[in-house]
Amino acid sequence: MTDSRSDRFVRSHLKTRHLVLLVELGRHGSIAHAAQAANLTQPGASKLLGELEHALGVQLFERLSRGVAPTWYGKVLIRRAGAALAEMDAAHQEVMELLSGLRGRVGVGTVLAPATGLVPQAITLLKSRHARVHVAVSMSTSKALVERLRGGELDLVIGRILDTAAADELNFEPLTDEPHRLIVRAGHPLTARDDLQLEDLMSQCWILPPAGSILRDRLTALFLSRGLEPPAETVETPDLPVVASLLLNSDMIVALPEDAVQPYLAAGLMTALPFDLGVSMDSFGIVTRKRHQLSPGADAMLQALRDAAASMYPHYRRPD
Repeated sequence: MTDSRSDRFVRSHLKTRHLVLLVELGRHGSIAHAAQAANLTQPGASKLLGELEHALGVQLFERLSRGVAPTWYGKVLIRRAGAALAEMDAAHQEVMELLSGLRGRVGVGTVLAPATGLVPQAITLLKSRHARVHVAVSMSTSKALVERLRGGELDLVIGRILDTAAADELNFEPLTDEPHRLIVRAGHPLTARDDLQLEDLMSQCWILPPAGSILRDRLTALFLSRGLEPPAETVETPDLPVVASLLLNSDMIVALPEDAVQPYLAAGLMTALPFDLGVSMDSFGIVTRKRHQLSPGADAMLQALRDAAASMYPHYRRPD
């Protein structure tokens, strides 16, 4: 049942300072620190929080001996408050862009493979068309990037939607899948083998993505499905420059899409082993928020991504 009291509060009395306080409480986990960050007194912050909880009829934060922790309701409001503040910032940016020509800031999140090919090409296209648009690129896992997109911190994500609960809030424009190969340095001892088996790879030192990533889970499942233990000797990092340095200076191996290390392959510094790993990722694509109007700068970045994708991925089809 809808509470008319909370409806009236949200429509008539919810102010920016409530939103700022929610975001800072989520960030700091302390009323005192959140009050300082929001430029409020601690009693003032406590009063604003009490107003919110009273109006909504739910507890937003659990009071602990050392600070506060958001309840499930609190987490929802923190995310929505962050998105609302981001919308207000975007509105200001859009007005400024319209007043002074296309400029402003675009936040783009990307997973590994498009970070080395698609995204740089799209940024080059964007800059050739609108030199004053500033692009900030973040690279991480799809899950982390999509959460930042939902919270309004990013305008666009090139990745995957893994949380089905969030799918209703998001648009997904598929680009391509990522067949993975085993990549090693040129001259690696295994390159002379044409009879490689999965058992031969158990004793190698593997460079792996963090635990919980799709690729890590699929590699683990691959070994277990063959009745084998996953490799015991591993290095864990998602950072491509670190991966490249480790590969070039050791006999480590890594599972990557060839696009991610294409310059090294073209230069003869790395090679793909003659072994069908049989592991690929689900299609990645361009992810945006539904019912959200992109700023002119972010829309220009979206068009540049589509143009770059059309030249790189044979099966990509631009939306009508």
